[in-house]
Amino acid sequence: MTIAASGADLAGTPQAELLDWLSDMLLIRRFEEVADELTLRGKVPGGMHPAIGQEAVAVGAVRALRPDDVVSGTHRSHHHALAKGLPARNVLAELYGKATGVVGGRGGSMHLADFERGMWGSNGIVGAGLGIAMGAALGQVVNGSDRVALGFFGDGGANTGRVWEFVNLAAVWRLPLIAVCENNVYAVETMSSQVTGGESVAARAAGFGLPSHQVDGQDVIAVYQAVHEAAERGRSGGGPTFLELLTYRYKGHNSGEVIRYRTEDEVAGWRTSKDPIEQFCARLSEQGLLDPDELDRRTSAAREQVEDAVRFAEESPWPDPSTAAENVSAWNRSAR
Repeated sequence: MTIAASGADLAGTPQAELLDWLSDMLLIRRFEEVADELTLRGKVPGGMHPAIGQEAVAVGAVRALRPDDVVSGTHRSHHHALAKGLPARNVLAELYGKATGVVGGRGGSMHLADFERGMWGSNGIVGAGLGIAMGAALGQVVNGSDRVALGFFGDGGANTGRVWEFVNLAAVWRLPLIAVCENNVYAVETMSSQVTGGESVAARAAGFGLPSHQVDGQDVIAVYQAVHEAAERGRSGGGPTFLELLTYRYKGHNSGEVIRYRTEDEVAGWRTSKDPIEQFCARLSEQGLLDPDELDRRTSAAREQVEDAVRFAEESPWPDPSTAAENVSAWNRSAR
């Protein structure tokens, strides 16, 4: 196992591309903040799981992939979906349960998908998203494609058997799979380090004989470089890669959670010294790639996109009840 260094080099990445990454991170942050507020106001049925603070994981990972590569997510996947290019207005409409949502209002917060954009879905089963990605990776091999598949799962999923079955199969069959453990320190309310044996999740994965790295998940450049290397390895027939991305969620496991398992000082420490957006802005500014006016413009653009998404979700129609049985099974489709 190697540990990827934080503060990775920006050299070779065009300024326009880096600024687009920043725009993605600003959009995700604003979307999550507003969606959290709307959930507390009762606008989002079933609640949601915020990923505020984890923006660099999603943006760095997805930007390292090709648009046609496959991504699967977790129950906490708004940031994955937005980074993959799903429109904010359709993602928020899905949270509302509206017909204009990404899956027609049938999935809600935990079930976001857009197969045309390569988002093969998020789901509420712990660790199951990695299995979807593993199956997608197998499909690419069978079809002779050079696409890769990236599956996110959390540190809680690292203690479930299914995750390691997926990793084992990918290693044995040398599949183009990138297994990404998004370690945000807590599995619901339990500190993962207190219930995870061994040196780290990455060290555990190394036992399956595949490259396994622990990466600073608050550093979007470090994440990008690690995933880019893994993707190139997968495309060339080198097999799977395992990445443990160390990150942190500022909010609770779900919106409105009363937090008693960590201190306010701990959260403030991450916000003030390890915030992924502030760190990225500082590095761009140091290298003359970002000035205050440009940051203000991009921050305002993110706010406007989210305001548009709220209007769109509020004004969108509810699904037609007569369509409730559509796409439920192959039998339903063949019967029409």
